[in-house]
Amino acid sequence: MQIYKVGGAVRDRLLGRPVTEVDWVVVGATAEALAAQGYRPVGADFPVFLHPQTGEEYALARTERKSGRGYGGFTFHAAPDVTLEQDLIRRDLTVNAMAEDDDGQIIDPYGGRADLQARLLRHVSPAFAEDPLRVLRVARFAARYCSLGFQVAPETLLLMQEMVASGELDALTAERLWKETSRALLEERPDVFIRVLHDCGALAALLPEVAAGFAGEQPEPGARVYATLRQSAEVQASLNVRWACLLLDVPEERHAAINARLKVPREPAELALLLARHWPTALQARQLTPEAWFELLQGFDVLRRPARFEEFLQACACAAAVRTDYGEPPLALLHQAAEVLRGVEVQPLVAQGFKGAALGEALKQARLDALAQLS
Repeated sequence: MQIYKVGGAVRDRLLGRPVTEVDWVVVGATAEALAAQGYRPVGADFPVFLHPQTGEEYALARTERKSGRGYGGFTFHAAPDVTLEQDLIRRDLTVNAMAEDDDGQIIDPYGGRADLQARLLRHVSPAFAEDPLRVLRVARFAARYCSLGFQVAPETLLLMQEMVASGELDALTAERLWKETSRALLEERPDVFIRVLHDCGALAALLPEVAAGFAGEQPEPGARVYATLRQSAEVQASLNVRWACLLLDVPEERHAAINARLKVPREPAELALLLARHWPTALQARQLTPEAWFELLQGFDVLRRPARFEEFLQACACAAAVRTDYGEPPLALLHQAAEVLRGVEVQPLVAQGFKGAALGEALKQARLDALAQLS
């Protein structure tokens, strides 16, 4: 039995980046042999085990054969006679298809080290096309390693285009789409993720509402979205803010279709919708009447969910930083308005004898009076 460190841990060590997770491949062993040594099996699809002390994942070397559509349509074969090279060739990119033995020696049968030096994300074999999830993974790796100069190899981008044209991406589930997209948006360059998807045609297939906004944009289709997303990453915005920035140009009535297609969680979905709905209002905040201020702030439920309004303001700031033709929303005034509304207390009104519906009306009027003092 031989054990090798594989995948991202090898790649990131060679790049001089922190290694946060280590995966291992076991060659020449059986599931029974690992179980006898205390390894705990996880999952039913293929033989992966957790180390009894470290909890790290150890997988038996395996081959795979396409047996259906989508990322889950595979039959796996794990046996002691499966070689390390056979296991590595099933991986997505050459930079992820390297292994390291106990002595620190790199096993690199498919040119991963050369592609690291050339800063290329290149597929290992034609089998790449059998898993549609890899289109999103390549785009995510491009977003992660863009600052190091990495680009998608032309032949890999061409293969991704062919996969999109074949309709293979239709087999992706909503859960997997959201998981990959949300992870990619939190990378160092989320704009690169969207750019790669656009370049290979996947954006139009997966997020046609976003892609539609690129049509006719000059001098570069998608430039505003790219710049807004990059700004959101530079200020280390949350996933909610980054998702809202991505959808800023998508009409409000089209958000429901996106949320259903990707099963977007409640918080990012709500913030994106509120940004699309209230971004124009934010730009004209200095001209708002007290009644309009009250309606805006109530729409965000600022008393019970103050963090959501702060995320809205951050998304507005990201958009304003790159969309100068729209003007600049008065962010300080918007923040002040929320503080003013929260500063109106109910107890003095109760002390004056207000109660029931009359108390509610008196409280609303007190808030309107306070908002009227904004300047």
